[in-house]
Amino acid sequence: MHNFIKTFDGSNTLYSKKYDQHFHDLKTGAIEESLTKHVIPAFEFHKNKKNLRILDICFGIGYNTLSTIYYIKKHSLNVKLDIYSPELDLELIKSLENFDYPVEFENIKNIIKELSKNFKYEDKDIKIELFIGDARKYIKTLDSIDIVYQDAFSSEVNRELWSVEYFKDIYKICSDDCVLTTYSIATPVRLSLYKAGFEIYEINPIGKKKQTLALKTKKDIDGKYIDMQLKQQRNKEAKAIYDQF
Repeated sequence: MHNFIKTFDGSNTLYSKKYDQHFHDLKTGAIEESLTKHVIPAFEFHKNKKNLRILDICFGIGYNTLSTIYYIKKHSLNVKLDIYSPELDLELIKSLENFDYPVEFENIKNIIKELSKNFKYEDKDIKIELFIGDARKYIKTLDSIDIVYQDAFSSEVNRELWSVEYFKDIYKICSDDCVLTTYSIATPVRLSLYKAGFEIYEINPIGKKKQTLALKTKKDIDGKYIDMQLKQQRNKEAKAIYDQF
């Protein structure tokens, strides 16, 4: 179902034959993408929070979750983590113990091993729960989420994890100061987030691609606010993504 492939920063990723897409942007690099598109923006937003509940959509080969742990350990952050992540592919999770991860994850191999065998891990500062099954059902069991890593395969091939209905369920389980990070800057995706209740921002780190942040309420952040109502008025053809075509 998958083929191994090396990315620009030297870390390995996979190619999904099912979705005909790579798990990560090859030119950015797997670990670099996780850090710059998800972990760093989310932790900058929540830099004063000591307990964080994170929803990682979807686990895949685990770079977003593992990069989060790597980041807090590297910077000696005093943060307790609860991470929840759904994943459909059971065999993929079982194979992760033998996946060739980058050296940055060398000190957390015990966590990788535990997750691949038991789908959960816990110590005094970190709790991780993997759910093997339908993400749409799983998210309804959660609450008080502070960070959402929206990192599913693209809306062209996996629209059920980018629809208005899906984002409404995400919105319900988010804390008031939750931040959602995603690589997608597509107007239909942003409209879906907006119609679900989120406010949309665009960030463009120096030397990096543009990306989207979504918040439950408007805030003064280091990012460009996107007026989705005005955007839709100017582009009548722009449509949000719904479960029903």
